[in-house]
Amino acid sequence: MKNNIKNIRKITVTGIMSAVAAVLMFLEFSVPIVPSFLKFDFSDLPAVITSFSLGPLWGVLVELLKNVIHLPFTQTSGVGELANFIIGALLVFPAGLIYKKKRTRGGAVIGSLAGALFAAAVSVPVNYFITYPFYTNFMPMDAIIGMYRAIVPAADTLIKALLIFNVPFTFVKGILCVLITFFVYKPLSRVIKGKNND
Repeated sequence: MKNNIKNIRKITVTGIMSAVAAVLMFLEFSVPIVPSFLKFDFSDLPAVITSFSLGPLWGVLVELLKNVIHLPFTQTSGVGELANFIIGALLVFPAGLIYKKKRTRGGAVIGSLAGALFAAAVSVPVNYFITYPFYTNFMPMDAIIGMYRAIVPAADTLIKALLIFNVPFTFVKGILCVLITFFVYKPLSRVIKGKNND
């Protein structure tokens, strides 16, 4: 009976967190120091919180569901959502897995850094092989690279542009989500897990 209640709670929390993440996905905004098509949002935040409180697979499920919810509103035929899921999953899974093994502030910090680094690293092949080939259906690659070069002239190839802009952008996005998690995790964890923290 107790296990059933725990499972129902996990499913309910995951559904709520996925809905919150989907809403946050719509609240994206541009950042002045990167090309305007690189949008910043905090939709990974609920997935990070879920990964820390319920476990890494539940955090990945939030990443999946938020992108499924977003699919009817896609402007990229689902390509953007696929890339978002892959990168988001590689943020929350390592973070949640390491924290699950070492439930201390140090474990959370190590897990968070690992997740942010994994996400930043995988953003290169994901964007190079999936996202940007799709974008060339609407904008020539020269024009895309030109938007990068207008900010940093050295970004004169796609791989350089991804390394100079997308990798740090993804890393900072992940770290910011994790920093916010540190501030809100304790009170939210009690609610998510129940009063007895079971």
